[in-house]
Amino acid sequence: MEEAEEMQVERMHEETEGGGADTDKLSYEIFSILESKGKVRVLCVDGGGGGLRALLAGRALAHLEAALRRASGDPDARVADYFDLVAGTGAGGVFAAMLFSTHSRGAPLFHADDTWRLVADHAARLFRRTGGAGGAGSTSLFCRPKKRPLASATAALDAAMRKAFGEELTLRDTIKPVLISCYDLKSSAPLVFSRADALESESYDFRLCEVGRAAWSEAGRFEPAEVASVDGATSCAAVDGGPIMGSPAAAAITHVLHNKHEFPFVRGVEDLLVLSIGGCSGGGAGAAADADLRRLRRWGPKDWARPIARIAADGAADLVDHAVARAFGQCRSSNYLRIQAKRESMPPCGPDGEYDPTPANVQALLAAADEMLKHRNVESVLFEGRRVGEQTNAERLDCFARELVAEHRSRGSRIGPTVAFKQAPRKDM
Repeated sequence: MEEAEEMQVERMHEETEGGGADTDKLSYEIFSILESKGKVRVLCVDGGGGGLRALLAGRALAHLEAALRRASGDPDARVADYFDLVAGTGAGGVFAAMLFSTHSRGAPLFHADDTWRLVADHAARLFRRTGGAGGAGSTSLFCRPKKRPLASATAALDAAMRKAFGEELTLRDTIKPVLISCYDLKSSAPLVFSRADALESESYDFRLCEVGRAAWSEAGRFEPAEVASVDGATSCAAVDGGPIMGSPAAAAITHVLHNKHEFPFVRGVEDLLVLSIGGCSGGGAGAAADADLRRLRRWGPKDWARPIARIAADGAADLVDHAVARAFGQCRSSNYLRIQAKRESMPPCGPDGEYDPTPANVQALLAAADEMLKHRNVESVLFEGRRVGEQTNAERLDCFARELVAEHRSRGSRIGPTVAFKQAPRKDM
């Protein structure tokens, strides 16, 4: 359907330039397209502040895909079928690549359930405890500090990404527009891997295994990722972009509003349906369920490093949530949905608890993710802070899924396209 819609747009342009179209008829067609253009559907997934908190976003994605199958009546429905763009930060960037990657323009390679399973299955290797209060880089009077204390975890992350995506898949092997962020230490600035840029030039096309590696390279947990484009012309030294781009929603919305080639009829946020999925809000040590001032007073600088990073990432995500909610204004409740857990609902943890890969802790976080879906949804309200809604997160996701399915079905009866995606060149067999 998308290729046919693109051909229709091209035909209208050709007729206009060649003088072969009746002006009144063409004006009517354009007016009809604007009146029935529908909404562009945007999915944003962040890493939830790092570590195993990504399990929460993965479980929410699994619930969403199940809801889409119920609403559409299609047992094989995938998340990518019902969104026009995906954006991800941290582990959310890996999830975005998983859900929208494909072989030879076929079905997506992964189901939504595969996202949280990836984290759970690799937790023991990615977040292995090496002993000592200082973690992987700890030293004592009788031990020399390791030259590369994060080498083992980094190798595990690299292996996980290569197992998931292989060596050949690149950004061009994604079904629809993809935005995945990281932070480039070379330029001291955020860097966004974009399918649109990759289709324009091989200098911006990167292997998906390296994109995932860059997106998930949490500073202090994994070594920076050395990433180069497929032609070697562009390179970066990347770490997780979560602390400076906690939620990718603002970047995704900006991309859609200014990308008139792929989203020609979007005039403002009222033409968007945005779903933003995260981990939990109100991060930091003091918000933990087991916070104890006497215990916190015993923490040293290394103990505080991780909570401070969580505070920064959660604060960035909350700031974006408030800004986006304000931008949507009166259509906030119908066009924008943010799903995340409340910090007090998370299991008790110490300064490094969200990196505890023991089966008991993984199960506790999965239980917290399922509990998050049962909680009443909390939305940001302009000049009013946060407001607890009447529906649970699961109910809001179910309603949003029905909206996505309705939009998907209505596109078949429109005379013009809602989106006009760039097509990747076919690879030589």
